Amino acid sequence: MSATKKEWCLSLAVPCCQRFSLLPDRTSLVQMPFAVICLKLVEKTAVTYAISGLNGRPQNFSQQLLQALHMAVVLEKGSEVSKVLQGPLNYLDQSLSKQNTAYLTGETLSVADIVMWAALYPILSGSSTILGERNSVKAWFECGAKLQSIQSAAQKVLQGKGLQGMKTFLQKQPNPQSKEIQTCTSSPAEAEESERVVSEEEMEAAALTWSKELQDWPLPEDRQHPILPQEDKKNILVTSALPYVNNVPHLGNIIGCVLSADVFSRYSRLRGWNVLFVCGTDEYGTATENKAIEEGLTPQEICDKYHAIHSAIYKWFQIDFDFFGRTTTEKQTVIAQDIFWRLHKNNFLLEDTVEQLRCENCQRFLADRFVEGICPHCAYPEARGDQCDKCGRLINAVELKEPQCKICRKTPIICSSKHLFLDLPKLEIQLEQWLDKSTSTGDWTANAKQITRSWLRDGLKPRCITRDLKWGTPVPHPDFKEKVFYVWFDAPIGYLSITANYTDKWEKWWKNPPQVELYNFMAKDNVPFHSVVFPCSLLGAQDNYTLVNHLVATEYLNYEDTKFSKSRGVGVFGDMAKETDIPCDVWRFYLLYVRPEGQDSSFSWADLATKNNSELLNNLGNFINRAGMFVTKFFEGCVPAMVLQQEDKKLLALVAWELQQYIQLMDKVKIRDSLKHILNISRHGNQYIQVNEPWKNVKAGDAERQRAGTVTGVSVNIACLLSVMLYPYMPTTSQTIRDQLNCPQSVIGTMLRGNGNFVCALGAGHRVGAVSPLFQKLEGDQIEALKKRFSGQQPEEEPPKKKTTAQKVASSEAATAPAPAAEATAAAAADPERAKQLSQAVVEQGEKVRNLKAQKAEKALITAEVTLLLDLKKQLVLAEGKTPEPAPQKGKKK
Repeated sequence: MSATKKEWCLSLAVPCCQRFSLLPDRTSLVQMPFAVICLKLVEKTAVTYAISGLNGRPQNFSQQLLQALHMAVVLEKGSEVSKVLQGPLNYLDQSLSKQNTAYLTGETLSVADIVMWAALYPILSGSSTILGERNSVKAWFECGAKLQSIQSAAQKVLQGKGLQGMKTFLQKQPNPQSKEIQTCTSSPAEAEESERVVSEEEMEAAALTWSKELQDWPLPEDRQHPILPQEDKKNILVTSALPYVNNVPHLGNIIGCVLSADVFSRYSRLRGWNVLFVCGTDEYGTATENKAIEEGLTPQEICDKYHAIHSAIYKWFQIDFDFFGRTTTEKQTVIAQDIFWRLHKNNFLLEDTVEQLRCENCQRFLADRFVEGICPHCAYPEARGDQCDKCGRLINAVELKEPQCKICRKTPIICSSKHLFLDLPKLEIQLEQWLDKSTSTGDWTANAKQITRSWLRDGLKPRCITRDLKWGTPVPHPDFKEKVFYVWFDAPIGYLSITANYTDKWEKWWKNPPQVELYNFMAKDNVPFHSVVFPCSLLGAQDNYTLVNHLVATEYLNYEDTKFSKSRGVGVFGDMAKETDIPCDVWRFYLLYVRPEGQDSSFSWADLATKNNSELLNNLGNFINRAGMFVTKFFEGCVPAMVLQQEDKKLLALVAWELQQYIQLMDKVKIRDSLKHILNISRHGNQYIQVNEPWKNVKAGDAERQRAGTVTGVSVNIACLLSVMLYPYMPTTSQTIRDQLNCPQSVIGTMLRGNGNFVCALGAGHRVGAVSPLFQKLEGDQIEALKKRFSGQQPEEEPPKKKTTAQKVASSEAATAPAPAAEATAAAAADPERAKQLSQAVVEQGEKVRNLKAQKAEKALITAEVTLLLDLKKQLVLAEGKTPEPAPQKGKKK
């Protein structure tokens, strides 16, 4: 096969395109993105060969594929892809089932299979939940996936990026839902597919579940320590990458590791699984020694200081560890040295001599970060001994020009030093066998698989596991007694030692692979050490260690399209979030909403305000507050009797489906996508209330009042369900809702068992508590002040004071146009950078308004979003240095 990235598909694409006169020559094809080739071939070949009966229009499938790609990649609505492809996949499944063959055109592989598989691969490989119970399509897709030639070709073309490999191309294309390409749908409503079609069977099944009673399950909070694996339970061991003790974690560190792990741990407990969640500070190594020198403290004092800071930050963010430990313990030394001796005994260690820089003045070898010099690649004058911060290239310290010891600033000399290496090549076959099993049966993120395979592609090389430092776990070998273990050999062993400090029976978790499922959470830069180096250490130790089953890695979270920097005062760090007066749950919600699951994402103050004001305040909070208030205002605080009509059963079925999707995605650790289903349920609820108008019916006749009671009762039960689904994401808000509605404790342990149980938890006569708003609006001036404060410009500026309720009402009712003097000032002070950001915000908000209108959302929600859009446009005009047009005066027409 040719090394050219598109060669594999061009070899089959060219004859097909020529046959159907799709393109004149090969050159045109070479210039086309891979996604386009697949989509056009689906339209012209595979559909023609195999599924030409699809809705009577072969081109329909390719257009719906494009729409699904646009939704998943551009709109980041991966959870809604299954709706778009529901019809085509159902038809494909039926066709394969009827003809009872392995492939589309028979028992042998054809061009139709290759093209169709290639077109579906980016979507289906990213989420197995899309296929659902379509077993024929699933079997067909897995047949293709088993072919080595197809897999390697897909890997070459997409480079392991999956859907994100198509982003640049898709962003340049017109919205597939726009009139430009919407030739295959009969109406805007059909194109939007805003509401799922619900069958009679689904409605009756939902109504049956609704009628069941709550089960008396143990609460997630009722944990008996120490938690140990149980024979009759699913035992889940969750670890979060150990944060370095030498700094304060920023928002990107928090979402990439501890917060994601916390959400999954909380969810797993709701599922009734037996969960142990451990973490701790990584305290050994060069970085700690550097920080100690910088602050004039001993390494141990630095560790004690920053361990306390980390603990306080995670406590504020409500990270519910079962145990949060540290690596500077006796158990760390014992376990690390035991693994070392086992590797040594099994002949998986090598000795070799390494050239290193040595400072004669300090009488010590200089570890990578103890030396600085001129980068040999870009001439940056402050490159470190391991990497250049300017060009990003990895460096061997001896390659630096004009190196200096960071401690005394003297010039070091090059000397030889003998070190120990882990013989990774000798362990490579064992590693690959284990990886094949773990990645195929477990839930590894796409980037984790890609990074791991890239390490294996060129063959593994021996990796040094010792360092010439003082602060670290001592190497027990007598020939290396002056050395310590390298942090990336030593640090992952911290998971074991931290568990050992939690319970003496730690081996029941860490030497029990048949009974324990291990989930590792981390950012992508930590992947190779958890998927290659650490597993090789444990495999080589040959002591029945539990190896990772599910490796969950995020991409990076940036700050306003730049990097977090403590030294420059750029970005929000963990100890600062508390000072903003924004509640912890709002921080958790937004970080999880923008969690960088498939690509890098960015924290944005403007977007935080938008998500808070639209999703939390106007959508989720609005629904839950209305449902509770109707009970207290119209029914004296007691849930009224409910007589379900077909419309109510339809809503129950829609909510049950959203709950099932939430569970399927969370089981696969798709944390961000799962969150969207919570918000979908509250949208269904808002629309249900708006259509049925209980505030009017309650004042009418007996039949209307009964109808108002049913709508109110169903709504308040949906609010109860939402409180449970929110628990992993927003634990305080979840508890507040349950307190306000006086929910039975058993709801928290019932709703997420099995495939989901939306039962009527608050029956007729149930008395609710005092109901009050859950969220507050984030005002524009408050957000602007915070953005300025954390931009590195004025780090000492005080946070904005909270507005009183009266001020908020006044500001929301007042005209938004500035006074003439303010207009003149604004016009004179153009801000191109802010204008660029606002321009993008206007585009996104405009799209949101159009979608809400197409979905026929409630008027209040649309009005709120339109108001926000108008305000963004006004800010854009000011940022461009222009004077905004005066708002038109409203009045009666004559």
